[in-house]
Amino acid sequence: MTGSRPPPLIEENNMSAQAFLYVIAVILIVLAALPLPTRGVSLALLGAACALLAYAWPVITA
Repeated sequence: MTGSRPPPLIEENNMSAQAFLYVIAVILIVLAALPLPTRGVSLALLGAACALLAYAWPVITA
């Protein structure tokens, strides 16, 4: 088997939009648990909305 190369050790896969929204939701909910001053913006509510959007993403994009 001359000339054959071994498969790469690291495969690059693109993150889906649904996974990206879940990651953003988790970050927002974790930030909401910290005592950070936010000016009228509820990070927990934004995180919950992001999680709901990620959950419904297959239906939205169908």
